[in-house]
Amino acid sequence: MSTTEHEPQLALADTTPGPVVDAPGVPAARPLRAWQNAALEKYFDPAREEPADFLVTATPGAGKTTFALALARRLLDTRRVDRVVVVAPTDHLRTQWAEAAHRAGIELDPTMTNAVGPVRPDMKGYVTTYAQVAGHPMLHRARATAKRSLVVMDEIHHAGDGLSWGDAVFEAFGDARRRLSLTGTPFRTKTDERIPFVSYVEDDSVESEGGLRSAADFTYGYKDALTDGVVRPVVFAAYTGVSRWRNSAGEVVAASLTDATTKSVESLAWKTALDPRGDWVPHVIAAMDERLNHLREHGMHDAAGLVLASDQDDARAYAKIVQRVTGEKPALILSDDPKASQKISEFAGSDQRFVVCVRMISEGVDVPRAACLAWMTSYRTPLFFAQAVGRVVRSRAPGESATVFLPAVRPLLALAAEMESDRNHVIPPPASVSSDEVDEGGLDLLPPPEREPGEKKEYEALEAQAEFAHVLHGGKALTGGDLPDVSVEEADYLGLPGLLSPEQTAALLAQRDAEIRKRTAVARPAADDAEDTGPDPAGPEQEDAAWHTAALLRKEIHGLVGRVAAGRALPHASVYSKLRAAVPGPPSASASVDVLRRRRDHLLSMV
Repeated sequence: MSTTEHEPQLALADTTPGPVVDAPGVPAARPLRAWQNAALEKYFDPAREEPADFLVTATPGAGKTTFALALARRLLDTRRVDRVVVVAPTDHLRTQWAEAAHRAGIELDPTMTNAVGPVRPDMKGYVTTYAQVAGHPMLHRARATAKRSLVVMDEIHHAGDGLSWGDAVFEAFGDARRRLSLTGTPFRTKTDERIPFVSYVEDDSVESEGGLRSAADFTYGYKDALTDGVVRPVVFAAYTGVSRWRNSAGEVVAASLTDATTKSVESLAWKTALDPRGDWVPHVIAAMDERLNHLREHGMHDAAGLVLASDQDDARAYAKIVQRVTGEKPALILSDDPKASQKISEFAGSDQRFVVCVRMISEGVDVPRAACLAWMTSYRTPLFFAQAVGRVVRSRAPGESATVFLPAVRPLLALAAEMESDRNHVIPPPASVSSDEVDEGGLDLLPPPEREPGEKKEYEALEAQAEFAHVLHGGKALTGGDLPDVSVEEADYLGLPGLLSPEQTAALLAQRDAEIRKRTAVARPAADDAEDTGPDPAGPEQEDAAWHTAALLRKEIHGLVGRVAAGRALPHASVYSKLRAAVPGPPSASASVDVLRRRRDHLLSMV
């Protein structure tokens, strides 16, 4: 079967930009924010030709998805394009994009694989990943050129040559009618490793070493979003403490996170602090639990906390600590769990207080009620830091704020200070690593301790104590001691939520530090394995999107074919052939919901 479709010869409708009118039966479009309207006006500027490529840089949590779908719907309604293709970094984001598109009245299929040919006729397009595009670029080229297409590339920095996906993206979408690129942070690249469809300017900063910096067609920074109330103000609560470990020579070494003398000592102190067997992790989790209690008692009744771990073993151990310290079993989301996407969606719509994860809730994942983040990981790249903090800054109501609990080590404090000052934060180009090294190579993990030849154990964590260090705000470290009063305006603007200033927050954290230490010392006994998170909370009821209905119907048809085949002693292929003859149409992977329903009903009559 051909993998292309003929493009219909349609007369263009009036292309004058204007408000999108909701069609009968189409969900009402979400009201756009001022910056989203401004970006649309820039895109449809009558003084210039409408662009084939358009790059939007908007701070995490600002609403890039909503903007992209508003643009897509306007282009579809005015017949400028007939199809929408979204390229996302992860499988979970495929589902999230499809659900958001369904609410905007655009049906996109997030279940298409590279084994399927044409897009189903009842779909306006599909959602794929950069990895899938790299796996079969010519297939995606056929889909994107069969009809006039808008290709939306979410977090376009993933298409960098350092991830070996840039050439594939160019090959797949170089001839698409229009392309929209999205990113949360400006990025740098080398002159010979330009990301496709992105404009660049010379970067004369010290860090660039003569490279290039992405030049957005529209930029909406953290400072703008904070002023508009689109994102929450962030308070960074740093925790220090003394770590003790045994080196390869059998010597016991002790060092403070804050006062580590060298990068090597700092790395080992940091690594020891994150060890689940020590006291640093339970102490910080207890502090975050106190903050969640405060937030829930003062306006954010469903406030949730994210615990970010470096690997799956740590994540499982941290989940047990959360249960031991708080008495509540957290959600545990691991990348190799086939139900990971479902668990993220369920957590977002539930009242559960904690979720422990590795990287699943980092880039683009929407959990608006998340207000606290515990940085229990050795990741330290600017990109990952910005994306992870972006998970807790999405504002829902005036007065909300976010708190990030982190080790008081120089690399993280520098990233927090940079975000605090809202500098023109530019992420470096991705490292040139092979595909099997991407997950760790791009995150700048702590280097392993030096090891002499023949040594079996180069490092052994012994213990780590936690102690509140300071709150970082406005470039200042507030320790909670004798601090000057702040104005009513500042307290209202920067409160937690609208009640406590950063100075008061620092004082409160310092006062409760001793109480928290006592609490963690007599924590409740561990209960059942925290990986078993109990009954899945019910998600919100809503009308199924067409792609979801089709997926359920395909699964039901597969089961019915098995029953018919067993009952009549026929091969599965024979039953499928008879089914296609009785209910004509394309294969199930490409069939519409109507065809699938009729096939399901026909099989039911045969059972």
